Amino acid sequence: MSSLALAVTRLDVARYVNTLITVYIILIFIRIVMTWFSSVPYNPTLNAILSFVSDVTDPYLNLFRRFVPAVRLGGGALDLSPMIATFVLIVVGGIVTNLIAGA
Repeated sequence: MSSLALAVTRLDVARYVNTLITVYIILIFIRIVMTWFSSVPYNPTLNAILSFVSDVTDPYLNLFRRFVPAVRLGGGALDLSPMIATFVLIVVGGIVTNLIAGA
């Protein structure tokens, strides 16, 4: 039997971290869209997906909801925390990715 060794470089790890950040940003976007369509008929598969997205993104978004109040618009409110959380994730993720890559 031959042994196959795969070399993982700093650039590979940086790309992996960047991909994880991108996936998380997509999940935040899905979470935003979910709030617009809250009255979707019950579907077990869709409910499981939506529950997963909420469970994954809410802890991060709640960090920002503590400091950023919702903006009142007539009878409703606009939650700006996902926009700020996404911006922070992009900036900090870029810094971390560059540090890992050694750039």
